[in-house]
Amino acid sequence: MELLYIAPIAGAVALAFAAYLMMSVLGEDPGNQRMQEISHAIFEGAMAYLNRQYRTLVPFTLAVAVVLYYFGGYQLSLSFLVGAVCSAIAGYVGMTATTKSNARTTEAARHSLNKALSVSFRAGAVMGMAVAGLGLLGVSLLYAAFRDPAVINSFAFGASAIAFFARIGGGIFTKAADVGADLVGKVEAGIPEDDPRNPAVIADNVGDNVGDTAGMGADLFESYGATAIAAMLLGNTLYGVDGVLFPLLVGAAGIAAAIASTFLVRIGEGGNPQAALNRGLWGTNIITAVICYFLAVGTFGAETGIGIFVAIVAGLAVNVLVGMITEYYTSHAHVPTRDIADSSRTGAATNIISGVATGLKSTALPMVVFAVATYAAFHFAGIYGIAMAAMGMLCTAGMVVAVDSFGPVADNAGGIAEMAELPKEVRMTTDKLDAVGNTTAAIAKGFAIGSAALTALALFTAFGEEVAKNPKLGGLLDNGHLVVNLTEPGVIIGVFLGAALPFLVCAFTMEAVGKAAFEMIGEVRRQFRDIPGIMEGTGRPDYARCVDISTKAAIREMLLPGLFAVGAPLVVGFVMGAKALAGFLAGVTAAGVLLAIFMSNAGGAWDNAKKFIEAGHNGGKGTPAHAAAVIGDTVGDPFKDTSGPAMNPLIKVAGTISLIIAPLLMS
Repeated sequence: MELLYIAPIAGAVALAFAAYLMMSVLGEDPGNQRMQEISHAIFEGAMAYLNRQYRTLVPFTLAVAVVLYYFGGYQLSLSFLVGAVCSAIAGYVGMTATTKSNARTTEAARHSLNKALSVSFRAGAVMGMAVAGLGLLGVSLLYAAFRDPAVINSFAFGASAIAFFARIGGGIFTKAADVGADLVGKVEAGIPEDDPRNPAVIADNVGDNVGDTAGMGADLFESYGATAIAAMLLGNTLYGVDGVLFPLLVGAAGIAAAIASTFLVRIGEGGNPQAALNRGLWGTNIITAVICYFLAVGTFGAETGIGIFVAIVAGLAVNVLVGMITEYYTSHAHVPTRDIADSSRTGAATNIISGVATGLKSTALPMVVFAVATYAAFHFAGIYGIAMAAMGMLCTAGMVVAVDSFGPVADNAGGIAEMAELPKEVRMTTDKLDAVGNTTAAIAKGFAIGSAALTALALFTAFGEEVAKNPKLGGLLDNGHLVVNLTEPGVIIGVFLGAALPFLVCAFTMEAVGKAAFEMIGEVRRQFRDIPGIMEGTGRPDYARCVDISTKAAIREMLLPGLFAVGAPLVVGFVMGAKALAGFLAGVTAAGVLLAIFMSNAGGAWDNAKKFIEAGHNGGKGTPAHAAAVIGDTVGDPFKDTSGPAMNPLIKVAGTISLIIAPLLMS
């Protein structure tokens, strides 16, 4: 059992490395007084939002903990609380790192591109190491305490519940601010993005952090925890203690690979930031694969170990391939996004039609990748292989989150350069990083979707095995396994209900962004109208009021989708039984993954089509094509940053709740 302690040690090392990176970032020059004032305003807005969100979730969290204690005992309840608290801590750590480093990145950009990349990437790596470290540390310590993976699966539910609200709330916040800032500031008032005269500009910069840092971090943290626990449950059934410990060892390998690969992210003068970040991603994947080969063969022997290693490589391949597919459909370096930009010349309608078509087409190849990876993992390592494919993908989360969180830092740095009226050369440097950040954000969204799909498969498989252990459900089993027959009415009803839930949650979140943006637009227009001297630069906008509108709207509107996400699996499971719940999980997974890919890629393509036009193509700024592209991007904003990303935690909330209630279900 000495191997058990490798995982918590690796988790602690990741957190120590995050602390080291944080101190190194805080040691950088924060810039002049104006830059520090803007950075502090963004920090205060981000912390105010997080504090209000978590205060709102405290009663819900405590109520669920009490219910779990009553039905499952203190171990289930404590695991849930640990998962929720760790998720919240990861959010605070990442938010602090990114909002404290934005002005420092701006100041670094006054010296060189490499220095600006170094500061922003180190800040993102703080979040990445916190996510991986807290995830591995939490799961491994709970297992060390209770020695039963079945009683700690509520850790994943705690993480999932917090992540779902963080994703939705953060998405509503950022898009309410973004839409208000764009439609009134850029389109109506004709002022540049990040112009200090725009009242919503601080809220927009805050939103970059609460959506892309706290939201994405919480999303991948829950994937990490849920995947590890699902793999441990299956491993316990098939291989005993070795099968339980092996996913934790893979997590430790991923942390070691991510830490080593952070030193690969550097460029020379005139170098390419995207190539530097790609080196970090490739280095993490390759080092992880090498370590996992020796771990698998050493743990299970050559024959079984190589099969499990192939399953892990299948997960790593999903990581790479889904990222490449996502980049193809969303980057303006490729045909699909350029076609959307070209269609903008005939108006907003054709821009939106082209964007929707691009998003729909982008769903096919990722599903083929998931299918091939699932088949390969199962062929070589059985149902345990499916879980290990997911774990292989998720163990690289430290680097993926680092690369993703670098984006909001670079974006904020550009905004600070604009608002502090620094020389154009500084903004040109930050714009180079921001352009890379847009690509890495799209890749990270693809990673999050892929991880959600593989995690859902692992959870579904683990659910079937937990149902098989339930003595009340013996009549549903065939050779000791749960078998689901799609010709049974209860099962197909479950499939239909599960497939409907993602569409319902998408509708709620899109409406929420619309309502919040309506308030924001009204407030920005009011300030332009009522505060003297804003457009001349002599009057100061009320930035705090816009931050408050986004915060209140996000907190208010995130509750209803959360109620449906948590309540639907409970109703189906307890009213219709285990087989209907299995059908429900199949439906919510298939529809949720497809919607996530469609909405995220369509939104990313619309955004980059607009940027392609702003770079001087298809007429450039100020043309009808640009106006049409701005409208398309505005539609795409809640697609890619609110509703699409909300599908990932929705899928996993359904899976983790189903795992918890499996022992309580009746036939």
